[in-house]
Formats: sequence, structure tokens, C-alpha cells
Amino acid sequence: MDKPLAGIRILDLSRILAGPWCSQHLADMGAEVIKVEHPARGDDTRGWGPPYHGNTEDAAYYLSANRGKESVAIDIAHPEGQQLVRALVQQCDVVLENFKVGGLAKYGLDYASLKAIKPDLIYCSITGFGQDGPYAQRAGYDFLLQGMGGLMSLTGQPESVPGSEPVKVGVAITDLFTGMYAATSILSALIQRDRTGLGAWIDLSLLDVQVGVLANQAQNYLTTGKPPVRLGNAHPNIVPYQAFATADGHIILAVGNDRQFQRFCQVAGCPELAEDTRYRTNAGRVQHRETLVPELSALMASQPSDFWLSSLEEAGVPCGPINNLAQVFDDRQVQHRGMRIKRPHRAGGEVDLVSNPVRFNGMSMNADSAPPGLGEHTSVVLERLLPEQKEHFQHLSKEGVIR
Repeated sequence: MDKPLAGIRILDLSRILAGPWCSQHLADMGAEVIKVEHPARGDDTRGWGPPYHGNTEDAAYYLSANRGKESVAIDIAHPEGQQLVRALVQQCDVVLENFKVGGLAKYGLDYASLKAIKPDLIYCSITGFGQDGPYAQRAGYDFLLQGMGGLMSLTGQPESVPGSEPVKVGVAITDLFTGMYAATSILSALIQRDRTGLGAWIDLSLLDVQVGVLANQAQNYLTTGKPPVRLGNAHPNIVPYQAFATADGHIILAVGNDRQFQRFCQVAGCPELAEDTRYRTNAGRVQHRETLVPELSALMASQPSDFWLSSLEEAGVPCGPINNLAQVFDDRQVQHRGMRIKRPHRAGGEVDLVSNPVRFNGMSMNADSAPPGLGEHTSVVLERLLPEQKEHFQHLSKEGVIR
């Protein structure tokens, strides 16, 4: 059975993470993704190591975001390279790019220039701060945007803890969210094009995305006028919903409603807490967290993690361990769901990759090929899509325009 995006062709001019994360998802869904890279440097993340895969030059960072693509090495700063990209655009449904605002206009590869040769083109631009506004010309990186966009003001131990400071999330979450917003926006534009025949220019800003995914915390501020503060592992709107130290480690207790709190108190041997008027409801527990949490902390520290995990699981109280990544990939549920996959590597053997989490009709959605080598598919793609220029490609290769 064909995958959902079979027949859709993406010309991917993006690099680093947000754009490639988007196009990897589209490739997993069946789209043909042509990754255009500089003939000498390629995607920056190719060199973001160690670690590297085996004895190759494939950095793990690059491998994480480029499965299922064809790498075509073209120097877009060269006039003949620009002509080649324009010819490819006419064979594609979507162009994805993350150059600085105006960066592609000097090459004639901006939206206005390409729309003139393909009116129904879907063109997705990812930048740090958007196509307009006082910060439009600034470069944007995930870490900067986690800070500027408010996430780091919510992440880390409270101000009252000695030595505490704002902390970024351990993965580039702003880039990843932006990549997924880009993917859903491209899919929406494809549906619109099928209905109206019109293309679209999608303008995505890392800052906009970071503010947009502040979710309940942003709404907490808009509702009260008071900026939320760092709470460590605690939740601003639910108690108890945080990590607790046990007799031999830490676990997460995630009590989502009053019934679960009652069951927790039964397991912990303190049923009177569930009847205390201060703690009977979640609103009361939030209001009185400063007295409740120390009591719960003392109780949790009295037993080892295995006791709490098994007893609370049996009682239907949400809880779980705090796993490192070795434990994650050893977890029987993670293994059952096939979240570690292997793909043949061009250097021989196989490369381990993280699976796309989406399933369609019980089928995992993962592209069949490993992330490509730099320029691995240049000849194949160009000769397939532009056969009339085949004789010209040898000249371009000698001039260093393609690799």
C-alpha cells in the first residue's frame, strides 16, 4: 500500500534541525525529499560530532533528522547552480528553506521569484524571528529562543533553591516543534492547493512557535497578569504532580484527579490526608502545596522506588521511573513498539535510528533508507528529473557547481 504522501516531491534547502526534522517526517510519510546541500560543506550537522556512526563521517546529530532523503549537492551561490535549482523547483510540489530573511532573494530563489515560474508552489520559510518585525534580520538558534520565548523562565529549580538558575530543555524542543508545525502547515497547504489550485507561502518563526507552545503557562499569565515562576519538577496547576525522592532513588508521581489522590493516600497509609479539607480537592492542594508536599516527601522517602512503582501501579495511580536513555531503549514497551530501528548504511552494515512514532493502520511510518551521504544522489536525481540536461551535468561537475 502506498504511503499517504506518495507522489509528493519536496525540494529541501534547509539545514540544521527545524527544517530537516520537518522533511524527515514528510519522507517517513512517503514524500520524495530532495535535500540540496553545498558541495563542499553539506548540512552543518554532518560535522556536529562526536559521536559519529562507526568509522564514518556521519555525526549522530545529522543521522537523527535526515532519514529517507536524497542528497543532491549544488552550489546555489553559482549562477548555473541557481538555474539548476529553478529547474528542479518546476518538478516539485514544495520548497522548504531556513535561510535568513532575504537570503535567497539574491540568488533568485525566494518565494516571489519561484512563484513566477511555478504559480502553485508551496514555499515554507523557517527563520528565527519571522519575515517582518524589528528582529527579522537576526539569526535565531533554539537555545536563544528557549530563553527569549519564556521557556527557560519556567524550567529549573525555584529561585529559593541555592545556586538555582534558568535551564534549557535537554533537546532542541523549539526547533522540533517548529519542524512539526512546518510539516502540518505544508500538509494543510497541499490540501488547499488540491481544492483551489493555489500555492502558499508559509512563514514560520522559532520565536512565534516557542511562545505558541507555552500553552497553559502562557494562559496562566494572560489570565492572572502574573508571570509563572520556576517550580523545578512540580506542576503549576496540579498537586502532587512532580518527582519525589524515594529510599533508593527518584520516581515521578502524577496524580491527575481527586480519586487518584485518595487511592495514593490509601497506598501510602495516610487516608486522613485525602479527607483533610485543605487537600480534598486539587484546587486546595495547589493552594496548600507548601504544607502538603513536605508531608508527601517524607512518606515517599520511607520506601524504595520498586515499592511505590508496583503498589501505585496496582492501585491505578499514575507513576513511573526516571530512565536514562539506556533504560529507555531497554524498556519492554519501547521495544514492543519498535522505537529503535535499523537501516542499511552505505558504508556497510546497519545504522541504528529512532523510529517515527506515527502508525498508519498498524504500520510504522519510517522511510526505508538511512540518511544519505553528501551528494550521494546528485546524478540519479538530476538525470531522473532533468534528463534533457544530462550532457550539461558533466560540465557542472567539472566546474564544482555540483558534486
